[in-house]
Amino acid sequence: MNSRYTYTLLTLIIALYFVPAQAQTKKPAKKATVKTAAKAPAKKPATKPAVKKATNSASKSLGNAAAKVTQDTTKKGGGNNSNNPANGGSLSEEIVVTTAYKPVLADAVKIRRNPDLEDKAPFKAPLTYSLLDKRQEQNSEIRQLDPMKRPPEQDSILLNNYVKLGAGSVKSLFGEAYFSNGRDEALQVGGYLKHFSQSGTLNKQTESKDDVGVFGKSILGDNNISGKINYNRRGTNFYGFRPDSIAPVGFNPQKQHFNTLSGEAELAKNFKDVENDFTYALKLKGYVYSDAFQAKENNLVLSGFLNQTVKQFYAGLSASLDLNTQKDSLYSINNSIVRLNPYIKFQGTNYKIDAGVNIVKEFGDFGKFYIFPAAKLEVQVIPKYVRLFVEAKGDVNRSSIRDFTLINPFLGPNINIQNSVDQLDISAGLKGTLAPGLAFKAAVFRNSVKNMPLLVSDFDNTGNKFKVIYDDGKARVTGFNGELDFKATDDLNIFGRVEFKDYQMASEKEPWNLPKFQLTAGTAIHINDKVSITGSLLVRGSTDDRIFVIAPVAPGATTPGTNVLTKQAIGSFADLNGSVEYKVNSKISVFVQANNILNSGYQTWLYYPNYGFNIFGGVGFAF
Repeated sequence: MNSRYTYTLLTLIIALYFVPAQAQTKKPAKKATVKTAAKAPAKKPATKPAVKKATNSASKSLGNAAAKVTQDTTKKGGGNNSNNPANGGSLSEEIVVTTAYKPVLADAVKIRRNPDLEDKAPFKAPLTYSLLDKRQEQNSEIRQLDPMKRPPEQDSILLNNYVKLGAGSVKSLFGEAYFSNGRDEALQVGGYLKHFSQSGTLNKQTESKDDVGVFGKSILGDNNISGKINYNRRGTNFYGFRPDSIAPVGFNPQKQHFNTLSGEAELAKNFKDVENDFTYALKLKGYVYSDAFQAKENNLVLSGFLNQTVKQFYAGLSASLDLNTQKDSLYSINNSIVRLNPYIKFQGTNYKIDAGVNIVKEFGDFGKFYIFPAAKLEVQVIPKYVRLFVEAKGDVNRSSIRDFTLINPFLGPNINIQNSVDQLDISAGLKGTLAPGLAFKAAVFRNSVKNMPLLVSDFDNTGNKFKVIYDDGKARVTGFNGELDFKATDDLNIFGRVEFKDYQMASEKEPWNLPKFQLTAGTAIHINDKVSITGSLLVRGSTDDRIFVIAPVAPGATTPGTNVLTKQAIGSFADLNGSVEYKVNSKISVFVQANNILNSGYQTWLYYPNYGFNIFGGVGFAF
């Protein structure tokens, strides 16, 4: 068979095979009759008659074969139908669908949720922005922290006044009273009263202290003004005498008392954290002093400073005018001093330098002129923790009757007046913090002192009095001092200071009544809101006092014995004191104070034993 006929026959077989299948894919709901419009047979090209003949005969053979194999699904159609175009019939035919089409929808495309009609769009508030007109700083150095605002007071009612009264052994009487105007940021006014007295077992072993004072402070614009007026009275007796001698019959120790009326006024510029600030201060203070004999001392000091800051550079001048007159039964002295201290300071992140001089001029009955160094250097060895410091300075120490009697209240009349000079004081050491709450300072020093004052015994028929002598020449004092302050919490604080000294005297044999070792320590403990405990400890090394004794007379001698200079040792001692306070409520409290708990019969001054163990207590009231 010709290949062209073979291709034509295969094409017809494929077409007849897919016609019934396509009929099954149609969607009939009922048996439907599909009719097609009759069309006239297409004219075949005259140039290909052989193709037309072969096609008609192939269609007949294919129809007969299909009729034998499969069931006829048409009516009045097929190969033998007169409507067949091959048989010269019409193109119209009727197709019967025998199977109903049932569409199946997969579960994956089903929608089983209802639409959410609620409007859940979030609310967006309109935002506004404002630009900060601030220059960005390039300075990376550590700046001073701004002070934290003080939290509000817990108590709704502020108690401005406080009274404390007590009594105890050795005829102890105690009283204190404090008064103030209350909370006012612009004006503070207040006052106080104090009294304390004791009486020991020895003849006229008594002491009393009285203080009265008023104070005030006011803020006026860029400046603040403060002032205070105090009156102090201290009374005692010359009850000391040599134990190896018999007190005179009817021995009645002389009385001694000291009265001091003092005052102070200050004008200062308030601090401002600004660059290139100009600061100043002016202070006026003075006192009038007298004792039970004829000693009198008047003092008036006018001091102040000016300081200009330029970034890390400070330049300033401090000055003081010290006017002083001293009188007694044997003399009247004008002992005044003027001081000028120009300085320059540099301060950086890890260092601080103070450079200046101290110019001192005595006038009145003394008229010497001095220039001393006034320099200090601090460098951070361990940043934020440990600093190394070195200091060199000098000054004139004005001798004062009042200052001497504050050290030793058993001084006799007509005290010798002569100024001492710290020619050069050099110190170096470390200070800083070892741990949170643990601060320390340790330093070694060497001082050159000209005309060092010394207090020594001076016996007469009325008992043991003391007088002031001076080491004629330049003495040297070398030593070490250390301080430690441990504040673990707001409820526990422990502090202490120790000092070692070695004296090289110029003319005197010993540093009379000057200890070479001294330790002071204390603590404050708040157990809770109601109970507080405080304590203090003083440990002082031994000292020597200068005395004269009569040399023994040789047998048969007619001349009396002469006075021979010797020394008398005063032993070391420890003085431990403590107190406990209990707050009943916000207004009432009770307290107990114990002194010389170790009951050591020590002497601070020769033949003047201190009080033994004594205790007193009382009550406090706030209103």
